[in-house]
Amino acid sequence: MEAQQTSFFVRGPSPLARLTFFAALSLVLMAVDARLHYLAEVRQGFATLLHPLEILAGSPLRLYRHIEQHFASLDALTQETHLLREQNMRLSIDLQRLPTLQAENEHLRRLLDARRPLAQPSRLAEIMHVSRDPFVQRIIVGTGSQQGVAAGQAVVDGMGVIGQVTRAYPFSSEVTLITDRELAVPVQVERNGLRAIAFGHGRDNTLDLPYLPVNVDIREGDKLVTSGIDGTYPNGLAVATVARIERNIDSPFAHIVCTPIAGTDKHGQVLILATSPATAIPQEEMHLTAKKKETRHHAARQH
Repeated sequence: MEAQQTSFFVRGPSPLARLTFFAALSLVLMAVDARLHYLAEVRQGFATLLHPLEILAGSPLRLYRHIEQHFASLDALTQETHLLREQNMRLSIDLQRLPTLQAENEHLRRLLDARRPLAQPSRLAEIMHVSRDPFVQRIIVGTGSQQGVAAGQAVVDGMGVIGQVTRAYPFSSEVTLITDRELAVPVQVERNGLRAIAFGHGRDNTLDLPYLPVNVDIREGDKLVTSGIDGTYPNGLAVATVARIERNIDSPFAHIVCTPIAGTDKHGQVLILATSPATAIPQEEMHLTAKKKETRHHAARQH
């Protein structure tokens, strides 16, 4: 009896037959779905089943984009923080300068108000340097002979007389303050018109009124203004206030100490009053006159 021969692999339909069958089935299903929409629920079911797989497949890309956005946002926030800190520092510096600018603005307004009543022209000058020598009361302003400044011109601010130009350089000038011992200012008492000459003390920011007898009609608190008899200072500018009066029976003269009304320690601008060439004082003559006045002052005090 012949043994039955069995094959190792069971062969089914040929590949071409299977391709033809499934292609025809696909066309039939597509036609039925297009006409009757029987497979809409089936597609929805498959879409629901495949949704987790879609999320899982797209998660690496979403993670990459999220990390990229995170670092981009962090970089933008870092730059914005840096800009805000820099802006905050600038605003803080501007805020610190605000009181100084307000004070300077108020002083400039007073200077403009003081310029209007003056009959002679004036020029605004910026204070560049203040002498640190306690025995020399002088300042340097940033306006010189190229701008029409000459020795002998009066220097004032919104409160009163500051001093006088003693040296004029091409682009700067030296101003001797009224508290310097080498400068003298003709003044008069505003209350009664009494005339005198005020000398700078040179050490403690005060002025002296020498050569006045002990019975002179002057009181503490009297205001001294320029008399205008020297042709340098206009008449009526505030100079000082009488602070202390000492009368000694052993001396024929009273010791009168005054404090200046104006000053350069609270602002940075002054007004230089213009003078005609005929009234301008040479520098050497100005210092010689001041020294002669100082010598007469000390001689009178000794007697």
